[in-house]
Formats: sequence, C-alpha cells, structure tokens
Amino acid sequence: MKTLVILAALLCFAATAVAEECIPCHREKTPAAVRQWEESAHFKAGVGCEKCHGTDHEKMKRGEARVDMKACAPCHKKAFDSHRQSRHGMGLHSGWGCTRNLEGRNQRECGFCHDKDSAEPLSTVQCARFLKQSAEMGEIGCNYCHNVESSCASCHSNHMTDLKIVRDPASCAKCHMGPDHPQWEMWQTSLHGTLYGTLGAKAAPNCQTCHMPGGSHDVSIGITMSSGGIAYPSEKAAPQREQMIAICSQCHAPAFASRELARGDTIQKQSMAIVKEAEKIILDLADRGLLDPMPENRPPHPLSGNKLVLDSQLLYEDTSHIERLLFKMKKYDYARTIKGAYHQNPAYAHWYGNAELKMDLVDIKAEGSRLRKAGRGAAPAESAGIEAELKVLRNRLERGDISEADYQKQKQLLLDKFLKK
Repeated sequence: MKTLVILAALLCFAATAVAEECIPCHREKTPAAVRQWEESAHFKAGVGCEKCHGTDHEKMKRGEARVDMKACAPCHKKAFDSHRQSRHGMGLHSGWGCTRNLEGRNQRECGFCHDKDSAEPLSTVQCARFLKQSAEMGEIGCNYCHNVESSCASCHSNHMTDLKIVRDPASCAKCHMGPDHPQWEMWQTSLHGTLYGTLGAKAAPNCQTCHMPGGSHDVSIGITMSSGGIAYPSEKAAPQREQMIAICSQCHAPAFASRELARGDTIQKQSMAIVKEAEKIILDLADRGLLDPMPENRPPHPLSGNKLVLDSQLLYEDTSHIERLLFKMKKYDYARTIKGAYHQNPAYAHWYGNAELKMDLVDIKAEGSRLRKAGRGAAPAESAGIEAELKVLRNRLERGDISEADYQKQKQLLLDKFLKK
C-alpha cells in the first residue's frame, strides 16, 4: 500500500514537472482549465499538458493544434476503437463537405476531412446543406455537434475526467434535440424519462443505458436503420434487433420488447410510404417542367449542379416551395414520427410526427395541383404534348416507378389516343 502511495505521488510530481512551463502563465490566464486538470484523473496519472497539446505554442495560439482522438487513443484504445466503428465515429463527415471549390473558405477547414500528416481524405461523404452555409455557421451550426467524430471533448469536456459528466443524459441533449431529431425531448417526456427523473437509474433507463450499454462507446448498437431513417436490409438489421431486445430485456419480457420494436418498424414503413407518395408528385412536376423555379433556373446545387435532388442531400434553400415542403416532411416530420415511436413517446409519434406528416402531404398535393393548373395556361401544341407525355413515361420507367410491361402498355395507350385525334 505504501508503495502505491509513493508511486501515485511520483506520478503527480511528474505531471507537474512536465507542465511546469505551462502552469505559471495558465494559472493566471486560464485558471479554470488548470484547476480542472489538477482535479482530473489525467493529473493523477502523470499526464501533462504537452501529452495532449504538444509543444508548439505558436501553433496552439493560431488554433492549429486541436486535440483530436489520436491523442487519446494510445491510453483509451478500447473506447477509441468502439467509437470509431459507431455512428458517432462518422458524425463529422456526415455533416461536412469539401470546400475546396468555394470562395472565401478558411484553409484550416481542410483538416476536418483530410489527415493532417498525409493529406489523405478521411471520408468521401459530403453534405450539401453544410456547403450552403458560411464558414462561421458551418463551425457553430453544423460541426459543433459533428466534431463528435474526432474530439473526445465533445462529450467528456476538455480538461475534466469525471464520468458523472457523460453518465448524465443531458450530455447528449446539446446535439440530440431540435426539429429533426429530438431524442432528448422524446426520452425526457416519455414514461422512461419521467421515472428516471423522479426515481433515478434504478427505475428506468436513460440514453446511455440503451445506446452505450456497459459503457460501450459504440452508440450504433441495436440500431436497424440509417441516420436518415432508411431501414437496413434484413441480414444487417436482424442481429442489431437481437442486441436491442437483449438490452430491453433487462427490464421487460423479451416478447414485449420484440412486439414494441416491431410496431415501430411498421410505423416506419407506413411513414416512408407517405414520403414516397410526395416524392412522386414532385418528380412528375419536374418531368413536366412545372417546378417553380426549375433546377436550371436557380442557383446550382453544391454537389449536383442544376439537377433535381430529393435524396439525403435535399436542400431547404435555393429551391422551390414544394421541395421545401418535402424537406420539412422528410427531415423533420418523418424523423419525429419514427423516432417518437421507438422512444415510446405517443405525442411525438402522433401529433408532432404522424399528423404533421399527413398534413405535409395535403400541402404538397395542393401545391402540385396549383402548379399543374398554372402549367395548363401555356399548353404546348398537340404533337409536343404527346412527346412530353412519352418523356414523362420514360422517366418513370428509368426511376423504377413502373415496370417495362407497364411502360409499354401505357406508351401504347398514349400513342393510340394521339392517333385517334
């Protein structure tokens, strides 16, 4: 025991010794940071300032010496590896995008997606919505959360190591809230959240219980769909579902957990069918040149140029009104419906989600009808009209909306109708 006490004292002395050049100044300039470090497990383990920050002080002052996960990995390999394979591990690149062709960009941004030593790209994922933002909004509005990929401090804080910080579900709230993914609000106002708030962890689960079981940093455990709410194929989803049932079975009967999750799956399919119905309306309008404005008559999409984009790169700016309605439907209301169902929150699943989703479809149908009526005022000549209808039909075939047999049948009906006239 005496040996351990001596060893601990030596480690603390070592930490103080290696940091002695930093401490006098920083005790005056950043006293809270010094105090937090001195109260941390890092101080007790002899981890000094330079271990994480390096020794190039000028680089630090320029903001070019960010402490990323590579600094933490040697000592926290298990957490590092499980984090990297999880959804948090790709969080940065899902919210970033290559800025090399944009005017006025800060070259420092390259470090978010390229290895600082080799310049090799760390990901090929891009985000059109980020690319439409200013550099400042990109940093605070997008990557304040998406930095979770490369910075342990996103959850653990900069200099403190007390695990109470990350065991508190509020640590998840700063990112998992808002109109598109309000998991925090859903959990907090569900029965799980109410019981946890009144009786604590002995009575109900929090975010970490279900998504970081046993302290795992793999937050993707048990998830059966993409971050955009697209269901995984069964061979990938099945083992994940078994893992989530095992987590739920710590409190519930496995059969009950299975039924509840399966109900969420059904709601996901029903909700996606509504989204697809809305997409078909917009695609048909685009085929007929009736969007206002059409893609070729507005600022180009940062990834796709002057093309119609309705997938995960759908924008909420520089677009048509009906596409803006689709953005709300997909990004906000569809997400709230399915996440509300899986988080056992009836108000989010129905009123904040499903009801809004269905009213979105009403609005999209009405706007589609208005655009079609406006388009009839400039009807093309009859021969041009049949060509336009055949083009619409061809586009539907190429998108997979109709089969080859249906295409040939409908094409013949159009030609027969034209010939009779």
